[in-house]
Amino acid sequence: MDKTFSSSNKAKPIKCKAAICRNAGEALVIEDIYVDPPQAYEVRIKILCTSLCHTDLTFWKLDFGPLSRFPRILGHEAVGVVESIGENVDGFKQGDVVLPVFLPFCEDCRDCKSSKTNWCERYCDDFVSNTRRYGMSSRFKDSSGEVIHHFFFVSSFSEYTVVDIAHLVKISPEIPVNKAALLSCGVSTGIGGAWKVANVDEGSTVAVFGLGAVGLAVAEGARLRRAAKIIGVDTNSDKFELGKKFGLTDFVNPTLCGEKKISEVIKKMTGGGVDYSFECVGVASLLTEAFNSTRPGSGKTIMLGMEKHAAPISLGSFDLLTGRSICGSLFGGLKAKLDIHILLDHYLKKELNLDSFITHELKFQEINKAFDLLKEGKSLRCILWMDK
Repeated sequence: MDKTFSSSNKAKPIKCKAAICRNAGEALVIEDIYVDPPQAYEVRIKILCTSLCHTDLTFWKLDFGPLSRFPRILGHEAVGVVESIGENVDGFKQGDVVLPVFLPFCEDCRDCKSSKTNWCERYCDDFVSNTRRYGMSSRFKDSSGEVIHHFFFVSSFSEYTVVDIAHLVKISPEIPVNKAALLSCGVSTGIGGAWKVANVDEGSTVAVFGLGAVGLAVAEGARLRRAAKIIGVDTNSDKFELGKKFGLTDFVNPTLCGEKKISEVIKKMTGGGVDYSFECVGVASLLTEAFNSTRPGSGKTIMLGMEKHAAPISLGSFDLLTGRSICGSLFGGLKAKLDIHILLDHYLKKELNLDSFITHELKFQEINKAFDLLKEGKSLRCILWMDK
C-alpha cells in the first residue's frame, strides 16, 4: 500500500485504505481505493485521525432521497496533513496541519463577509454534489474502477481524501490532533450555539434537550459564559454525572416526569422558564417542548438537532407574539476559518474542556466497533487513529 508522503505523488492517484459503506445500514468494509490528485482549488490530505458523529450514523442508515448514495466514504470530523495541492490554492502548502469542515466558507460572497451569518451564499445550498466546484465528479475509485461517492465534501474515513479549500482550516501543529478533530462539527456546533447564536448571558438560565456531544458542548459553552443554572434533559440518567464535567447544575429525565410535560417541570424549576433552551436531538415534538420551557417575553430557543423526517413544528402564535423567539443554526453560527482558532486558543489556555468529549480511541480498522458504541449510546466521541 502506497502511503508515501512525498511531493512525487503530486498529479498521481494514491492507493490507500478506506472504510466504504456499500449499502445503507451495512457494516463498513475496509478496502483498497485510489484517490485522485487534487484539481484546482483542492487539497489532498493524509488523514491523521477521525471521529464518528451522529450525522455519519444518520446518513449510514439513509436509504432514500437524493442524499442517499452508495458506495460512499463517510466521515467529516478529522485532522490531516496536506500531501499535495491543486492549482489556484493560496494559504496552504505541503505539510500543513489542517482541519476540514462540512460547512463552506468561500470568503468572498456577501454572507461570508457579513458578521450576521455563517451561511455561504455561493456554496451552502448544495449538499448533494461530491466535490464542491465539480458537481458529481469524484476523487475516489475502488480497485475495480467503480466511482465512490463523497460525503459532505470531507470523507474522512479514508487514509487520504481530497477537500476544497472552502472547507479547510489550517491549524497550529502544537494542538493535539485528536482534540482539534472534535471541532470539525459537533463540539463547535454546541459551543457556537451557546456563544454566537444564543449569546448566553452571565447569570442566565439554560435548558439543554439531548446530552450527546452537541448538547454537552452547549453546556460547556454556557458554563464558560457563567450561566447560573444549566439544566440537562435526557432519558439516560447516567448523563447527569458526565454532564457535571461540562457545567450541568440540574437534570430532568422525561421518563420520570409522570403526567407533567418537560416544559412544566422546567418552568417550576426556574420560576417561569429558562432564558435559553437548546434542542440538540432533532425531534419536532421535543423542539416544541424546548420552546415552551422558555421564559415568556424574552425566552430564546435554538434548534441544533437535525429533524430527520422534516416534520412540521407546532408553536403557539400568542407565545411568539409575546416575545419568545426561535431560530435554527448550522455549525453553531461559526465561520470555520475565523472562529475555530478562537476555540483552540481557549483550549490551549485550559479554559475549554475538550478532553472529556473523547470517551474511546480505537484503530481505524476497528471503525465498525465505533459505530456500535455510538448506536448503543456508549460513546460521545470515538477517535479513530489511522496509523495505530
